[in-house]
This record gives sequence, structure tokens and C-alpha cells, in this order.
Amino acid sequence: METKLLNPPFLLHFPSSVSSSSSTRTFFPFHHNRSFKLIIAHNSHTEQQQSQSSKPIYSPTPPNRQLRTPHSGYHFDGTARKFFEGWYFKVSIPEKRQSFCFMYSVENPAFRKELSTLELAQYGPRFTGVGAQILGADDKYICQYTPQSPNFWGSRNELMLGNTFAAKQNSKPPNKEVPPKEFNDKVLEGFQVTPLWNQGFICDDGRSDYVETVKTARWEYSTRPVYGWGDVGSTQKSTAGWLAAFPVFEPHWQICMAGGLSTGWIEWDGERIEFENAPSYSEKNWGGAFPRKWFWAQCNVFEGASGEIALTAAGGLRQIPGLTETFENAALIGIHYGGKFYEFVPWNGVVSWEVATWGYWFMSADNGNYVVELEATTEDPGTTLRAPTSEAGLSQACKDTCFGILKLKLWERRYDGSKGKIILDVTSDMAALEVGGGPWFNTWKGKTSTPPVLSRAIGLPVDVDGLYNLFPLFKPPGL
Repeated sequence: METKLLNPPFLLHFPSSVSSSSSTRTFFPFHHNRSFKLIIAHNSHTEQQQSQSSKPIYSPTPPNRQLRTPHSGYHFDGTARKFFEGWYFKVSIPEKRQSFCFMYSVENPAFRKELSTLELAQYGPRFTGVGAQILGADDKYICQYTPQSPNFWGSRNELMLGNTFAAKQNSKPPNKEVPPKEFNDKVLEGFQVTPLWNQGFICDDGRSDYVETVKTARWEYSTRPVYGWGDVGSTQKSTAGWLAAFPVFEPHWQICMAGGLSTGWIEWDGERIEFENAPSYSEKNWGGAFPRKWFWAQCNVFEGASGEIALTAAGGLRQIPGLTETFENAALIGIHYGGKFYEFVPWNGVVSWEVATWGYWFMSADNGNYVVELEATTEDPGTTLRAPTSEAGLSQACKDTCFGILKLKLWERRYDGSKGKIILDVTSDMAALEVGGGPWFNTWKGKTSTPPVLSRAIGLPVDVDGLYNLFPLFKPPGL
């Protein structure tokens, strides 16, 4: 049975009064040592038209790489339980105030094709397939989806995955990371992505008549990670704590690279965009289903301080495991600056928020040593994106913009508990902002509500990865 994509947004309730155009967007004078080039892409996929300065350099993913976070691998355990995994990669180009967000997902991979009548009777309705979406320049969009997944692959141990939507004649689709030329020789439509490389070509499948689309997108870029999820030079952290190693509190979430610098090119809507050392980011989700509703903010382009700064903040209403439908508020704020990680999570303090149905995000947190406040707004109407849902498969479930205006302040606590030295006071007009799930009838005000016993348990310094390394046969996939 074919996945039905409902008219957008089937889960969201947004005010109709929000509207904008590019002429209303505010620009900040960013100062970055980066280059940007825009070329009309008449045969732009040929090697001759690519400048050496923005040519991506491919490197195979090394074992035991620096800045690898827990949960970088593919978490599918081979069982028939309801399961999805999704990956998100973003590249921002400050000189033109444009971003490209690459989103890949696989649903119920135990079933490589749509369920048969017997399988439906045995397992109940399941949505299957692989999707590739890009939210790109000027909020234009492209999505290619197939309800079958025989050509999807993911590494159990590393952030490596790919899919072939259409193979070239007499070619076998790759089932692992391959050099770029081999990928291009074998894959007509598809993608492969690693911590250091992102490459692909997709065609819009015509299902997104609710948004302005592009017909095709082609890209190749390399990435140098700067921040994982933790202090530079230290063991990187699981975003949701050590309990994320177990199938509870789903869906799980892991920031794989809080900040990096990417070099390469993207062909988009007839134009070739080349970039060098562009701020980039990656994260992933996995589990049975998305939260009941959620919000999210992420930014790697700031004015007001030198060096690379990365902000990720989010909150959601997620179900607590058990026989009854009990939900809890969960949220966090993570900041990387100057090689240091400033973490605000329910097990080291309280995170509070006020988020409108669209257009306004405010969060604050205190972990005892530091205090943070962030405020984000947008007049951009946003774009409805797809996410893997249990109700309708890969369907319209969230709304995003990459044109958010964001203010971020970070203080160090004084000995008397008051705000002391200010560490960061920065602004951006390139924040990525999102609300999802629902229904969103009005502004959501809340704070983290994790039970104290659970907070203490999550906050324990448990090295799950190290323990499993002692017993590798019991190590779950993805960790």
C-alpha cells in the first residue's frame, strides 16, 4: 500500500497572519574568512567548471576518529518492531544568508517493501521506505521518496549511510561507503553521507505541491568537524544521557556534530553554489515515533564574538514508558564555544521555555555554574517539512525556517549565585527554527519535569560504551 501524504499541516495549527518576503529580512554584517561563489549551472556538474578553491576533498572515514559521538551508528536491530531513523545535515553560507538542510530517513526497514496482506494481518499497518529531503536556498524544497528500502544501507558502528533510488544501467547499488567517482559511476539517483562527506543527486517526486520546489538537486561537499557533543579533546557525550543506549524514552536524539566547516558545491534550481569553510551541523533521531510535539533551534553563524560558536536547543513532550499514556517535558540547551561545551539538561538544572505556535522562541536555563538565555523570532512564513510519523509515514509534521533572528547570552555564575561574567552576547539572522507535532493551539510555556530519581540516574557518570567494549557481543547497534 502506498504511503499517503496528507495535506499540510495535518498535525499543526498555525496562525494565518504570519507572512513575509525576502525584502523584510534583516542582514547582519558577518565577518568570516570564507569564500562564496554563485555560478549559473549550464553543464555545471563537469569537473572543468569547478574552482579549485571550493573543490571538496574526499577522505574515507577513519576508524576511531576524533570527535565521534555515541550513537553515531545505525540503530536498527533487525526486529519487526516499529522503527524509524532519521539524519539531518545543515550547511550555512553566511555571505549570502542561505542554508541547505539535508534530511534522510528510513522507516520500518525490517520490511524492504510494502507489507503483504499476510504481513498486515500479522504486524498491523506499517509505513515503509526511504526519503531524502532538502530545504534549500530561498526556502525552496525537494523531496524524493520510495516505499521500498532494498538499496538503503547504514553502518552499525559509524555515521555512514546511503541509498540508491535508481542505479545506472548494469550497475549494482553500493552497500557501503565508496569513493565519489565509484558512487557517480553506479548511482543515477541517490545519496551517501559520512561524517566527512556528503554526496548525491535526487529528483523531486511531485508530491509537494504545497511549497515551491526545485526539480533536481546535486551536491558534493567535504566536512572538517570542529565540535562533537562535548569539550574538544574530551570523551564526547550522549545527548540524552547514558539511558539512550536502551529502547526507552523514545525517540532518541543525538547531536553528531555540533559544528564543522564544509567545502564543496550544491546545484540548486539551475544554479551552482560553491562554498569554502561553511559552518555545518549534523544530528539524528531514532525509535518508534516522534514526540507528541516539539520545538527546536540551531545556529552556527553568529556576530559578536570570534571563533566557531554552535548552539542547539530543543524541547518536546515525550511519552514515559509504561502501560498508561503519561508524558513528560524534556528540553536541553547546548553551546560550544572556544573548545568548551556548556550543557544545560534536566539532570543538571532546570530548562524553561515559551514558544509560540510560530514566530517566537524563548528559552532559559541554569545549571548552577552558568546561566543561558536565548530569544529567537522570525517573520518568515516558514516551510512545512516531512518527518517519519506513526500515523501517516513520511508526512508533513513540522514547520521550519533558516531565517530566524536569534539573540544568545551566556553568563558564568558568581559565588553568590547571581549572574556574573558574561561569556557570550551574540546575535544571528541565520538561525534554524522549528515547531513540530501537535496540536499547537496556543503558546507553549513549560519547564523540564523529569522526576528527581530519574534525573539522578541519568546524571550518573556511566560509560556505557566502555562497558559494552568489554562485552562486544552484547553491544547494541548504533552505539
